[in-house]
Amino acid sequence: MAAGLNTAGKNLMLDSGFAPAYASLHSADPSTGGSNELTGGSPAYARKSITWGAASSGTRSNTDAQVFDVPAGSTVAYVGYWSASSGGTFYGSRAVTSESFTGQGTYTIAIGDIDESVA
Repeated sequence: MAAGLNTAGKNLMLDSGFAPAYASLHSADPSTGGSNELTGGSPAYARKSITWGAASSGTRSNTDAQVFDVPAGSTVAYVGYWSASSGGTFYGSRAVTSESFTGQGTYTIAIGDIDESVA
C-alpha cells in the first residue's frame, strides 16, 4: 500500500497551509525558536517580506528577490521563516551556503532560490 500524499495533495497542502510572510537571516542554527537572528548595522538589518508562487510538482518557490542589509562582522548561515516583520511566530529555517561579512554588506535571495516541499 502506498503511503503519503500524491502530487495533487502536496500542492494543495503547500498552497493552503504554507505561507510564511517574512524571511530572516541567522548566523547559526535558529533551532525551533528563531535564535541567532542578525541584528544591527547601518543601514540596519531587517526581515524581508517574501511572496510564494503556486505549488507545482509538490514544491513552492519564492517569486520575489529579498535583499538584506548585513552588519559588519556577521555570518549568514540560515534563512528563517516568520509570520511578522518583528516578533511573530517562527515557522522554521533552512541552511544556506555560509557567507561572512567583514564590512557592512548585502545578502540577496534571488527569485526561485527558496524551494519548500512536502515529503
